[in-house]
Amino acid sequence: MAFYYKEVSRTFSEYLLVPNLTRKDCIPSKVSLKTPIVKFKKDEEPPIEINIPFVSAIMQSVSDDNLAIALSKCGGLSFIFGSQPIEEQAEMVSRVKNFKAGFVVSNANLSPEQTLKDVVELKSKLGHATIAITEDGTLNSKLVGIVTSRDYRMSRDPLDRKIKEFMTPFSKLIVSTTNTSLKEANDIIWEHKLNCLPIINDQQHLAYFVFRKDYEDHKENPLQLLDSEKRYMVGAGINTRDYKERVPALVKAGVDVLCVDSSDGFSEWQAETIKYIKEEYKDSVKIGGGNVVDKEGFMFFVEAGADFVKVGIGGGSICITRETKGIGRGQASAVIEVAQARDDYFKETGIYIPICSDGGVVHDYHMVLALAMGADFIMMGRYFARFDESPAPKTKLGNNYVKEYWGEGSKRARNWERYDLGEGSNLKFEEGVDSYVPYAGKLKDNIDVTLSKIKSTLCSCGAISIKELQKVARITLVSSTSIVEGGAHDVILKENNY
Repeated sequence: MAFYYKEVSRTFSEYLLVPNLTRKDCIPSKVSLKTPIVKFKKDEEPPIEINIPFVSAIMQSVSDDNLAIALSKCGGLSFIFGSQPIEEQAEMVSRVKNFKAGFVVSNANLSPEQTLKDVVELKSKLGHATIAITEDGTLNSKLVGIVTSRDYRMSRDPLDRKIKEFMTPFSKLIVSTTNTSLKEANDIIWEHKLNCLPIINDQQHLAYFVFRKDYEDHKENPLQLLDSEKRYMVGAGINTRDYKERVPALVKAGVDVLCVDSSDGFSEWQAETIKYIKEEYKDSVKIGGGNVVDKEGFMFFVEAGADFVKVGIGGGSICITRETKGIGRGQASAVIEVAQARDDYFKETGIYIPICSDGGVVHDYHMVLALAMGADFIMMGRYFARFDESPAPKTKLGNNYVKEYWGEGSKRARNWERYDLGEGSNLKFEEGVDSYVPYAGKLKDNIDVTLSKIKSTLCSCGAISIKELQKVARITLVSSTSIVEGGAHDVILKENNY
């Protein structure tokens, strides 16, 4: 006989937060939204934390290197979509990791005997205008000069001109040593009106560059998410088919965390994928799995060795899995059950495995509900697809600007691996739609507003951190009429002409 859940499958829209006493220390400027995204042991620091609880969905229309950089600057993390050739995905990861801040290790190095043609090709490949010139063209030899776009003119200089003829030689460079702090380096930059400052060791080898623009970026983006080498952090999605070839390329490119991308992760193929990666890379590669909607699914990934578990089936705005297959669960119900399983496992073992709520978010307050119900962080697609930085085309529809947004289960995405049931066939029916979302402008402008709402809501709940919110939050079910009551009603709204 089939098993029947007694509880109704509920969505975030069926709940509201009941306010607690707002203490004097509960002010938005004191709220921290920092959260772990991979497992850790009790009383130990999480290996990876993000500064805001947002990650972008593993989707062609959402997460490329441009959005990854923009989101990392704001403190979140992107999972670059895996439904593309391995080399192209790895190149996207590499571009994020090379878009560094602070002390920058140079990956653009040439020798004095090379030519302007080499400079142009390297600039085109890496996007860097500043190139270190070393004795043998590698980072591990003596710095003899640098080349920037101010050192040559394409309209006048022949491509076969030797670099040594037009580079700025070491004797004319202002440099500093490896014991220089970032503040001291920036003081030198401002004092001498430099765009960059080479940092050298006692053998005159280039250790780092410090760029003026990175200092300004840091001031504008204090929550930016950086790794131990001060590079932006980025994740990537993989499938259960070509992971043995894809993962090494992503690791070589510098990826910080992986996630197996699947609409329904409760499968032996996904367990095999995670176990293989853990056997090959031990704990040096962090990988999450999903998606699941209940305790059994969570424990399945715990046993497979997942570093985090993604929760949600059928709740995305472009997902029609529930409509086509009748598979899924209300996102609120799924998060509540999986969070309880996570907490029980932590009490028993002392190992905390973060969970990611993926889907079901319509309004900004739904994000707070997801966190209050136990999610450590939230994956979103539609939210990020609206911004300038997403890869989808912007177009005009009627009198409004929109951006295209399509599901990974749509024919347009051709991502059959995400819905693979082991027979290697192409998609026979769609589980996602091709659509538009209202264009919303720059990511940072919008995310700042969303974060302000979230921090204000936490203060009303008497919390200044996500963990405190999960301990003190009071949540109530709402009726359909109370939802109507909660919005503007029984008035004639004025047109906004200002």
